[in-house]
Amino acid sequence: MIQKDPTVLLKGMRGYFQDGKTLPLPRRMAALRKLRAGLDKWQEPLCRAVAADFGRSAFDTISCELLQVREEIDLALDQLHDWAAPRRARAGRWNFPALAAVVPQPRGVVLILSPWNYPILLSLVPIVGAVAAGNCVVLRPSQRTTHTADALSGLLQDCFPPRWVSVAAGGHDLSDQLLSLRFDLIFFTGSAPVGRQVMQAAARYLTPVVLELGGKSPCIVDETADLDAAARRIAWGKFLNAGQTCVAPDYLLVQRKVADRLVEALCREINQRGYGDKQTLPQIITPAHTRRLASLLLGEKAVIGGGFSLPDRRIEPTILYPVSPDAPCMQEEIFGPILPVIVYDTPQEVIELIRRGEHPLALYHFSRNPAMIRRFLREIPAGGSCINDVVLQVASAGLPFGGVGGSGMGRYHGKASFDTFSHLRSVLLKPASAELPLRYPPHSAITERMIRSLLR
Repeated sequence: MIQKDPTVLLKGMRGYFQDGKTLPLPRRMAALRKLRAGLDKWQEPLCRAVAADFGRSAFDTISCELLQVREEIDLALDQLHDWAAPRRARAGRWNFPALAAVVPQPRGVVLILSPWNYPILLSLVPIVGAVAAGNCVVLRPSQRTTHTADALSGLLQDCFPPRWVSVAAGGHDLSDQLLSLRFDLIFFTGSAPVGRQVMQAAARYLTPVVLELGGKSPCIVDETADLDAAARRIAWGKFLNAGQTCVAPDYLLVQRKVADRLVEALCREINQRGYGDKQTLPQIITPAHTRRLASLLLGEKAVIGGGFSLPDRRIEPTILYPVSPDAPCMQEEIFGPILPVIVYDTPQEVIELIRRGEHPLALYHFSRNPAMIRRFLREIPAGGSCINDVVLQVASAGLPFGGVGGSGMGRYHGKASFDTFSHLRSVLLKPASAELPLRYPPHSAITERMIRSLLR
């Protein structure tokens, strides 16, 4: 973890990058293998650190974070030679004779601002992409998960020279200082309000940004759905990490004919699987967030749950049913273990309700009606989608992940990470001996007829 002036660190990283230390593919791959080995060495300290920060179980940390980081590393090691190779492109008839290619090149020194809710996953997956692409990295972890930040710093110090990858931990002053510096790309995961601040800071140097934000991700359950499977999977995805997951189902839209049965099935799942057990239920990250979530319960009917403890920072898994689209819990991203259920009659109601808000990060749909699945995918913009399950679209390193509109910009995971952290440079190669005289003046009626013929 760096303690010195970030300006000094950035200067050292620029020198390291400009000396070409990160460019050789074998060196990048060796670093990724070292990170993979480091995950094994630091597995227990990382799990203990997350538990100390907000009480999450080791099972969830391993399954939701470490395994996914491992998959990203393995995919990068397997595919890096292909990703980094020049990509043939069409030169176009006007350039004949010529060869064209797109050549991936590292951007330089990048800043990664990671959040607290999945502090390992959302720090290391971007780092894997940035290192695979040949960049130097400054990681700024969340100040709300200090134990995990310390463990991440230890891991990364074990795996990388400090001028290649370093952790900068501190408060808002440090974040402001980092954002005042000139990086070659800023990668931010967090809330939309802070994302706007990051984008404003980046505008000073016209620094490109990737914003991974959130929003109210809807989950539609129509009358053709397998209700038991839907309840089982929705309950898991919603109450995972106490609802503090950016792609968790934020609210349900359930067709009236099956609404009561689905709510009953959800209640059974909560009771039978012990989602409210204090031994496994993570804490809400701060007292302020706990109070905010508790305020969303006021005036609503909780068919299960509804209890909370401000001193313990815990909210019981709660289902609110039925809920009006105008309710307070429908005006902001919930980001907690509270699941509002709205009843609908027609597909058009669903489309209009979702469209009146910002584009969601994820759209979920439980259905056995292919035509309805296609319609919702076609007419409802979203960063990504999952049919007949939730959250798991994020677990695939082969699927680009990111938002659209208010839920973010840019993509990462797998090859998308490599491309995001690369400048895809266009290169046109023309032989000196071959020429197309047509382009040079003076132009006659004959040459004009020839150029017009190209339009045909």
